[in-house]
Amino acid sequence: MIVGWLLGASLVLAAAAPTVAHSLLLESAPSAGATLTMPPRELMLRFNNRIEKTLSRVRLLDEQGAAQALAVATDGAAADRLTAPMPSLAPGRWRVEWQVLSKDGHVVAGRFEFRLAP
Repeated sequence: MIVGWLLGASLVLAAAAPTVAHSLLLESAPSAGATLTMPPRELMLRFNNRIEKTLSRVRLLDEQGAAQALAVATDGAAADRLTAPMPSLAPGRWRVEWQVLSKDGHVVAGRFEFRLAP
């Protein structure tokens, strides 16, 4: 009887608690699927909520899959953004892979590609 009451009470409390969504990537520069004529100087990722920058990672991969970590700036940008200076890029297809710690405590990852025209 007590177990049933505790279970019911916990379900009511869980339903009443505010729901916090995982971080979603809202915008990026360069944008996903873009074809650029000039190499980007900076990568910017904007999320739907605050992220823990010091626990976030961003990698850039070339067409052969060779990866290089990008140095995420931990100060200056808004709490919902990651920025990182970009290295010199050769023409071709590039993939950005990111991983962030969401405000709700969950790790979220994603990826997108862009192309640098010759």
